[in-house]
Amino acid sequence: MTRLNEIVIAIKGAGEMASAVAWRLYMANFKKIVMMETANPLAVRREVSFCEAVHDGEKIVEEVNAVFIQRSDELKKCWKNKKIGVVVDPQWRTLKTMRFEVLVDAILAKKNLGTTLEAASLVIGLGPGFWAGRDVHLVIETNRGHNLGRIITSGEAEMNTGIPGTIGGFTEERVLRAPTDGEFKPRRDIGDYVKKFEIVGSVAGVDVPSPIEGVIRGLIRPGNRVFQGLKIGDIDPRGEVSYCYTISDKARAIGGSVLEAVLRAYNS
Repeated sequence: MTRLNEIVIAIKGAGEMASAVAWRLYMANFKKIVMMETANPLAVRREVSFCEAVHDGEKIVEEVNAVFIQRSDELKKCWKNKKIGVVVDPQWRTLKTMRFEVLVDAILAKKNLGTTLEAASLVIGLGPGFWAGRDVHLVIETNRGHNLGRIITSGEAEMNTGIPGTIGGFTEERVLRAPTDGEFKPRRDIGDYVKKFEIVGSVAGVDVPSPIEGVIRGLIRPGNRVFQGLKIGDIDPRGEVSYCYTISDKARAIGGSVLEAVLRAYNS
């Protein structure tokens, strides 16, 4: 029987949800984790996303440290130092160079970009786009509501509604989107309190006003090139600054479900 703390886990993506999954597994003593990201992550909730390690070399989320590594052969040292490894690997070549017991597809692309059952002994997909029993072994429901976090053993998650979850009575109104294509330049930062219509930044010279009053919970990195309609920020109407730096209820629930799924497979 494989010891739980020896199980090697790969995670596709290192954004908000992927990071919550990695954090939950790490806190449950799964210490051998590698996350695969793009060279230019576009995470909005940067303060709780391990992908920031790609830019800064390391990122700490709620006392768990992830570090950027150049090559997969650096992972053993990373794990020995009790850190999560983040590697730039959008083609997931790491999966072919190492053996993994668990693979979690946490890209949240709303479609399957190439994950298969054969990739690991246990393959888990987050949200719509995966069919449990065909593409992956298990699917985790990511849609807010009664079924959030449900582990699906056959079938698929609920379809993407395209509507952000309700926070403080607001849905789409709390999301900042790029008004045009171009480079994003912020005027405010994560944790700042803004009033309705206050300018948060600009894209290619076009102002981005805050649709509502609240705290900037998330904002993409300055200088990123974005396309029209891309989510570039998140205003939290509850006004609690600490929420900017802690894992959300939704992400924590999804992370807990992935942990349960792994324990189901390896602790029976």
